[in-house]
Amino acid sequence: AGSTVARLAGDLPLEATLTVVTHSLPIAARLADHPGIQLHLVGGRVRHRTRAAVDAWALRAYAEIRADVLFVAANGFSAEHGLTTPDLAEAAVKRAAIRAARRVVLLADSSKHGQEHFARFGDLSDVDLLITDSGLSPEDATDIERGGTEVVRA
Repeated sequence: AGSTVARLAGDLPLEATLTVVTHSLPIAARLADHPGIQLHLVGGRVRHRTRAAVDAWALRAYAEIRADVLFVAANGFSAEHGLTTPDLAEAAVKRAAIRAARRVVLLADSSKHGQEHFARFGDLSDVDLLITDSGLSPEDATDIERGGTEVVRA
């Protein structure tokens, strides 16, 4: 429910035909005017800082669906500490979204690599594809790929 995934949502073409499920108010607002997008907004208590729905309602909603692809962001990621974020409630919702997805794509710039935050919501091995920038060294990319996660440095 961060700014990285919101940028992806903002780049979707107006003619895109998709079903999108999100717990992020900013992402929902960006996609609400796309006529081809069937938009499902997950409810719950809204965190002021991220404007994302969290807690029991959001967890129940993700437990009831199966998504083809999840695009998720993290405040930090590493093979040692997994995927992390500062907030426990946000971590729980991201964990539920990962469980609901057939394929998980992590969108994270290279500055997040090696960063650790308070709440862990998954392992790097839960991620099928990491899309990052060229600031992630080829050596780090190779180490991540050894764990089973494909890496695209764009």
